[in-house]
Amino acid sequence: MKIALIGYGKMGKMIEQIAISRGHEIVSIVDIDNQEEFESEAFKSADVAIEFTAPKVAYQNYLKAFAAGVKVVSGSTGWLDEHLDEMKQLCTTGGKTLFWSSNFSLGVAIFSAVSKYLASIMNSFPDYEVSMEETHHIHKLDAPSGTAITLAEGILEKLERKSKWVMGTLQSPDGTVTGSVECAANELPVSAVRRDEVPGIHTITYDSEADSITIIHDAHSRKGFALGAVLAAEYTATHEGFLGMDNLFSF
Repeated sequence: MKIALIGYGKMGKMIEQIAISRGHEIVSIVDIDNQEEFESEAFKSADVAIEFTAPKVAYQNYLKAFAAGVKVVSGSTGWLDEHLDEMKQLCTTGGKTLFWSSNFSLGVAIFSAVSKYLASIMNSFPDYEVSMEETHHIHKLDAPSGTAITLAEGILEKLERKSKWVMGTLQSPDGTVTGSVECAANELPVSAVRRDEVPGIHTITYDSEADSITIIHDAHSRKGFALGAVLAAEYTATHEGFLGMDNLFSF
């Protein structure tokens, strides 16, 4: 398979290594200083482009790749609120293909399935109050993380007493804390911590006066995310539409 990379930071370089180890060819690399590469014959020859960039530029990157006739796999967040409906329309009726996930880790996919199942059980036990905290490296720009939002939305699907998630506290790299976990009864607070070089920790807690139940996913490195992105690219090469981890893994 011929792969183009959009974004060549730590994730892009790791994806490159894994893709090559699995027998794929990197035919084009687009980074901040060579945007003209989107129009190159090399980029247009790619079966799939894998995109990991900043939230502000992801959406435009999708459009540039689509204009070149290339399918996209992306883990970039921050564009959903403004462009999700438009992107789904492009993929369902406009003939474009985007495989998007806030997290490509197999472990996170399993964790998400467990979280949804736990939420469906806890629906019958209103004495338990649910909250979430995510921890990431100091370079992460968005808070809460896209993965945390996806996990929260999965809980909302199953837990009838909660209808929306809200931002909880934010602990900055210097240790200062802003915000609050105090919220309305129908709201799920999602707090964020930014420290060190943490790849990603997501903690979901159900707490009552009697006890608490906590589930945690702790990423040891970015390797799991990179492998998942390449697996998604392999899937996307032979599929079309607006795709996600539910298409790749069935739990």
